[in-house]
Amino acid sequence: MTQPRDPRDPTAPAGDPAPAPGEEPLESPLRLEEELFESPAQLEREVTAEQVSLARRLRQPRTIISLVLPPILLVLIFRVVLSVDFAELFQAVLAANPVYLLAAVAVYYLGFPLRGYRWVLLLRGAGSRIRLVDGTHILFLSWFVNCLVPAKLGDVYRAYLLKENAPVSLSRTFGTVFIERILDLFVIAILGLAAGFWSFRSGLPPSMQFVVALGVGVMIALALGLLMMRSYGRRILARLPVPARVVELYDRFEEGVFGSIGVRALPGLLVLTVIIWMTEALRLYFVVQALGFPDVQLGLSGAAFVALVGSLLTAVPLSPAGIGVVELGIVGVLTAAYGIPLQEATTIALVDRAISVFSIIVLGAVVYAVSPVRRGRGIPCEETAPAVAPAGTPAT
Repeated sequence: MTQPRDPRDPTAPAGDPAPAPGEEPLESPLRLEEELFESPAQLEREVTAEQVSLARRLRQPRTIISLVLPPILLVLIFRVVLSVDFAELFQAVLAANPVYLLAAVAVYYLGFPLRGYRWVLLLRGAGSRIRLVDGTHILFLSWFVNCLVPAKLGDVYRAYLLKENAPVSLSRTFGTVFIERILDLFVIAILGLAAGFWSFRSGLPPSMQFVVALGVGVMIALALGLLMMRSYGRRILARLPVPARVVELYDRFEEGVFGSIGVRALPGLLVLTVIIWMTEALRLYFVVQALGFPDVQLGLSGAAFVALVGSLLTAVPLSPAGIGVVELGIVGVLTAAYGIPLQEATTIALVDRAISVFSIIVLGAVVYAVSPVRRGRGIPCEETAPAVAPAGTPAT
């Protein structure tokens, strides 16, 4: 087992000198999505505790705007444009069945150790062995960041937290996060299509035909993209006038992407991903049952379809966790596809999002405040060879 290391360099022993004066550090690890394209070589440099500060990011005007503006616009749209009665909404929430609400919360949080276990398996394939508790801890912190910062930057933050606490490659680790999102999109598309066809057995409404076409398009695009990356990605990059360091970083990234999903591991990962996303469907199903609206009939297949559409909308990078976009999308699907009255649809959407976003912000703030991981205290980690080498890598 590897003991906690000096966080400045994953390969250097503790006590090594700091980088030479004048070396430019990253502005913030929460902006690494920009650095991936602007200067990939900076990804493995030293990053200080100040640079990983979430408080620093939250002080930036664009983050403040993305946090404050969408909820205000959402309230205005619901109250002024759609004439939703918030007094009636609050009464419906107060009258909700607490047992079903607790079930919704419990099944939602059951998804985190499942997601943590999946990430641990992906990391193991990429050559890094960590404990389930550590993987789940880091993953939960990344979800907390995703609820506060737009553009899914918590995913990049997750890879960076692991690098700060274990002797791993940032680019390889980011590859495991990337392929995890690909698995999610595949399963969301497949489950969404299956749930949609089952839910609309008598005929798919015209308003949902675009959603189905989008799901099919997503699956085709992802399959082609992975095939191109695996077969030609490194070969194309090697022929471009880029520094050798960029090719090296891409090799590590590809090791994380394809090493983590070997042929033997793939079926189990897919089954695990299906179970993870069924917790999302069950959360919404229990919310509907808790509210108990007499004119709302939304079975498990309908709940799965609506929840998966909402999950896809979280990828819209305009606001943290898709706040504003997701709520309107869920209400739109519930009213257009299932004929649920606007008042009831809005109540369902807001209660569901209170569980999936607001509770993460509250609990995540507590975990973030006491977490030793975000301070780079180190976690046990064992490094092995990745299961799959990048295509086109010279034989050794």
